[in-house]
Amino acid sequence: MKVIVQRVNSASCTVNNKLISKIKKGYLLLVGFTQNDSIKEVNYLAKKIANLRIFEDDLGKLNRSILDMNYEILSISQFTIYGDTSKGNRPSFTKALEPKKALELYLELTNILNNEYNINTLNGVFGEHMNIGLINDGPVTIILESKG
Repeated sequence: MKVIVQRVNSASCTVNNKLISKIKKGYLLLVGFTQNDSIKEVNYLAKKIANLRIFEDDLGKLNRSILDMNYEILSISQFTIYGDTSKGNRPSFTKALEPKKALELYLELTNILNNEYNINTLNGVFGEHMNIGLINDGPVTIILESKG
């Protein structure tokens, strides 16, 4: 499992010219799953996301988490994170988890962030062509990967 975390001033998801989700300050997550990912990886990265300290404290140090700031998350399923271009210029997505299982894990990540960490977490639309808008703050972008 891999998550690209972008600290944002705002982010939104539009599908077919219809606004699906929108947040103000917080995180835009691009979430990808690979073969053999399970709830273990989801729990591990949910904890990392909730406790990641990439917001400034009063001294300007990256020392506050999204929990400290009471901000929101927009989570977008992104199987292309596992695109492999090692054998050419056209990505292969064979390392990406099959869609049914990926959807289950994606929804479970949202459930954990919402219910166990009390972070208002909104989603895009799994499997759809989405237009993602964001204003990256910093910019601060961190890549998190599970150990599995």
